[in-house]
Amino acid sequence: MNQPKYKRILLKLSGEALMGDKEYGVDPAKMKEYATEIAEVIKRGVQVAIVIGGGNIFRGVQGAAQGMDRVQSDQMGMLATVMNGLALQNALEMMQLETRLLSAVEIKSVCEVFIRRRAVRHLEKGRVVILAGGTGNPFFTTDTAATLRALEIQADVVIKATRVDGVYTSDPEKFDDAVKFDRVTFAEVLDQRLGVMDMTAFTLSEENALPIIVFNMNKKGNLLKIIEGEEVGTLVS
Repeated sequence: MNQPKYKRILLKLSGEALMGDKEYGVDPAKMKEYATEIAEVIKRGVQVAIVIGGGNIFRGVQGAAQGMDRVQSDQMGMLATVMNGLALQNALEMMQLETRLLSAVEIKSVCEVFIRRRAVRHLEKGRVVILAGGTGNPFFTTDTAATLRALEIQADVVIKATRVDGVYTSDPEKFDDAVKFDRVTFAEVLDQRLGVMDMTAFTLSEENALPIIVFNMNKKGNLLKIIEGEEVGTLVS
C-alpha cells in the first residue's frame, strides 16, 4: 500500500453534485456514496477539509439575474451551503467519522463559526472539517472560498470534484472533439481560457502556487487514487 502523497487536502464539492439524479435538493444515496469515498481517505491518515457549494438549493447569481438584490441573493446562497454542510455531516457521521461543521456565517445553534486555528486543530485531531458559508461575503463564489480556505489551513492541494474527468480543451458534454489534459500549467489555462475555476479563485491559486486537481468523483475510488499519487483527472500547477 502506497504512502499518501498528500497530508492535508481541501476537497471542493459542488451543490449540484449532491443532487444525484434528482432535480433539486439532496440525494441521500449520493451523499452516502461520497461519504464512503471520503472515509477511505481518512483511513489512510489524510486530513480532509471540505468546502461545499449550494447550487442544488439556491444560487445567488441566478437570484440576482431574476431581479433580486445581489447581496441578499448571495446571502441566501451562503445559507444553502450550510444546509448542505449539515446533510454531509450527517452522512459522514453515519460512517462513524468524527466531523465538525464550520461556517463563515455565524449560526451558533447549528455550527461553529470559522476560525482558522480552530479548523486546523480539528484537522490535526483527525476530524473531517466541513467549511460552509462561502467566504462570508457576497460576490465571491465557493470556488474562491475553497482556494482561500486551502491557503488558510495550509492544504497541500485543492481537489475539485466535477461531473467530468478533468480539464478539456472545450466542454466534453457539448463537443465530441474535446481533448483532455492530464497536466496543464496556470499559464496555459489562462492562455487557452480553460474552465477550471472562476478567475478570482484561479488567480489566488496561481499567485500562491497552490496546485489544483480537477476530477470526476462519481467514479468509485478516484479520490483514493489521487491521494495515493495516481494520475487521475487533470493537475493544474
